[in-house]
Amino acid sequence: MIGRTLGFYFARRFFASVTMIFFSCVGLIMLVDFLEMARRTADRDTVSAVTVALLTIYRTPAFTEQLLPFAVLFGGMATFVTLSRKLELVVARAVGLSVWQFTSPALLVAFLIGVFATCVFNPVSADFKERANRMEAEIFNTASGVFTQGTSGFWIRQQSVDGQAIIQAAASQQGGRQLTGVTVFEFDRNGKLTDRVEAKSAILGDGYWTMKEARVLVPGSDQQTFETYLLATKLDPKQIQESLVSPETVSFWQLPDAISNAEQSGFGAARYRLQLQSLLARPFLLVAMVLIAAVVGLRVFRFGGVGQTILGGVLAGFLLYLGTKLAEDLGDAGVVHPIAAAWFPALAGIFMGVLILLHREDG
Repeated sequence: MIGRTLGFYFARRFFASVTMIFFSCVGLIMLVDFLEMARRTADRDTVSAVTVALLTIYRTPAFTEQLLPFAVLFGGMATFVTLSRKLELVVARAVGLSVWQFTSPALLVAFLIGVFATCVFNPVSADFKERANRMEAEIFNTASGVFTQGTSGFWIRQQSVDGQAIIQAAASQQGGRQLTGVTVFEFDRNGKLTDRVEAKSAILGDGYWTMKEARVLVPGSDQQTFETYLLATKLDPKQIQESLVSPETVSFWQLPDAISNAEQSGFGAARYRLQLQSLLARPFLLVAMVLIAAVVGLRVFRFGGVGQTILGGVLAGFLLYLGTKLAEDLGDAGVVHPIAAAWFPALAGIFMGVLILLHREDG
C-alpha cells in the first residue's frame, strides 16, 4: 500500500487542483449569468442590482452541479500531468508503486467529493433553485403584468364539480401548495372553454385554489378583475407534486418521499427515480473521470505526446458526460429504466478506464 505521507501528498495536490478549477469556473459562470440577468432586467426599474446579484447566487448552484465532473476531470489531468512533468510519478514508480497505488488517493478524494455533492451540496442547490424560480416568476411576470410564460413552467389537468381545468404555473413552492404566475383554462362538462383566469399567485386550500389579483376573461364579455378568486379542485399536494415540482428543486433526502407520493397519487415517478439514481451514481461518475485523467497521466510520462494525449482525455471526458446526458434523456422519456440510465455511463466509464490502465500497466 502507498505510504500515508505520499498518499496524503497526492490527495492534497488533486484536491487543490479540483478546487481551483471548480471555483474559477464558478466565478466565470456567476459573472456571465449576472451580466445576462442584468441585460434581461434592464427595462424593469423595480429590479435593483442587488436583486440581480441575489438571483445570480440562487441560480449558480444548479449550474455548478453540472460542472463538477469536468472540474474533477481537468483537476485530475492537471495533477497527474504536473506530477509526471516534475518526474514525481517517475520516482514513485521507481520505488515500486503501481498505477493503482498512486491513483488511489485521487480516487478516494473524488468519491468523497461525489458523496458530499450528493448529500450536502444537492439539498442546498435544490433549495436555491426553487428560490431562483420564484424570484424569476415574480420579476418577469409581475413586472410585465402578464402571468404566463407560454410553453414554459408547469402544467396540470384537474377535475372539479364545475368541470375540467388546465392550470399552468411559472413556479411553485411549498411542495406545490403555492403557485406563482398562474393561468387557468376552465372548461364545462361538455369540454367547451368557459373562461380564462390569470392570477399573480394561487394557494391550495381544502378543495379550492385561492387566487390573488386575478383577471377573468370570458369569451364575449368584458374582462373582470378580482382581488381574490376561488377555483374548485379535487387535488391535494401529493397529487400535484409530480406535475408542479421539478426534480431539480427536490433535495436528495426528499426524493424517496417524492417518489412514494407520486406513486400513491397515481402519477408516474420516473423523473424522481432518475434524479435519485443519478445522484447516487454521481460519486462513481467522478471516479470514472479520475480514471480517464490517470490514463492521460500515465501516457505522458511513458510515451510522451502531452498535447495530443490531453486532448484525447478531454474528448473522452466530454463523450462520457454526453453519454450520461443522453442516457438520462432516454430514462426521462421512459425508453430506458432509470437505474440503467443513471448507472450505465458511470460503470462503463470505470470499466473502460480500468481496462486501459491494465493494458498500459501490464501490457
